[in-house]
Amino acid sequence: MTQTYASSSTGRGIDTAEVTALAEETLDWRFKALPPASWGLTVREYLATGPTLADLGTPLLTLDAGALDHNLTTMAAWCADAGVGLAPHGKTTMAPALWQAQLDAGSHGITLANLPQLRVARAFGVDRIQLANTLLDPAGLGWLAAELDTDPGFAFTAWVDCTDSVRLMDRALRAAGAARPVEVLVELGGPAGRTGARTEAEAVEIAEAVRAAPTLRLAGVCGYEGALAHDAGPSGLAAVRGYLRRLAALHRALAGRYEVARPVVTAGGSAYFDIVVEELKPLDEAEVIIRAGAYLAHDDGFYRGISPLARGAGTPLRSALHGWARVVSRPEPELALLDAGKRDLPYDEGMPEPQSVRTANGPRSLAGAPAAVARLNDQHAFLTGAGDLAPVGAVVRLGLSHPCTAFDKWSLIPVLDDVDRPDPRIVGLVRTYF
Repeated sequence: MTQTYASSSTGRGIDTAEVTALAEETLDWRFKALPPASWGLTVREYLATGPTLADLGTPLLTLDAGALDHNLTTMAAWCADAGVGLAPHGKTTMAPALWQAQLDAGSHGITLANLPQLRVARAFGVDRIQLANTLLDPAGLGWLAAELDTDPGFAFTAWVDCTDSVRLMDRALRAAGAARPVEVLVELGGPAGRTGARTEAEAVEIAEAVRAAPTLRLAGVCGYEGALAHDAGPSGLAAVRGYLRRLAALHRALAGRYEVARPVVTAGGSAYFDIVVEELKPLDEAEVIIRAGAYLAHDDGFYRGISPLARGAGTPLRSALHGWARVVSRPEPELALLDAGKRDLPYDEGMPEPQSVRTANGPRSLAGAPAAVARLNDQHAFLTGAGDLAPVGAVVRLGLSHPCTAFDKWSLIPVLDDVDRPDPRIVGLVRTYF
């Protein structure tokens, strides 16, 4: 893939040669976003032909170059002004070229969620990774030990949330003959949340177990506040703030026990990073890192409503993510069936949002029309309320909710220069690895 929307490419923290080599991948039937006219060409060669949106079929997922650039620079500036590090969650996109753009913009490193994702990142030379999870797979820990021992420049941290995890990690790393200790962060959770020790006392006990394990090194504390709330109402924000204060208290309780020069305190998905900064930034002796991942693509749904930058904390983000689907049937006057469904578009945080329609007469906005996607089947969307604006053959542009379950459905995603142009040009192809 060639990330032609990016303003620079310094290669900080990633192997730029591996990313650049994606432009030489040959296109073929594997990539459902592209037409047969692209088959046999490399990514670079296809982009050189000057393709446009009209050359692509449906169903389709695209990214908007201007929105990506805006979101990239907006978030980088926000974190710099706040004085915190950003290790964006790479599992959102699993796109090395987008990781490179984030690292070039100043990101501290890349966060990942599991072993397969970690292996992708290492294949592309990412040299600073936080695994926001506990790694217990013995074979995986053996592989990790080899990565750390053979690459002194590889900085890695993992999470732990119980003494059993500490014991199992230590056993597997000893068996692998690990020479370099694995840095770990003790995870604090909350009632009915996800992983994480439920009390500060448990977390302190885990920290002591880490200190006693020769293959591990206590490097900080961590958590995920997004598991405790799902809106920006007063009760949700209060729950998030209360949890973060507990995380700060745990960090203070572990003062003097850390085994690194500057411990890490990390929290912050894409929904509440403003509160994370308010509560954790005063911990001046710590390196505060947020892990927002959805900000780069943003959306027209969940994050549009809950992002701190939509709640007055800074310049709002823009949705870079759009679906495209063709009307293939009008079996009833107020029902249109589109050729995109659950296999193509995210739906776990809300149905796609009809935004405009393209016909032979050009694009037309659906603003003000009662158009809505009522439900999705595997390969169809049920569009209601569009009336005569959506005849058979028309292509509907859809705003999407939740980028984390959009990218995984597409192995190659076209990047458009401007989604609002009459015939947007394709200026990049983003390769994903799920």
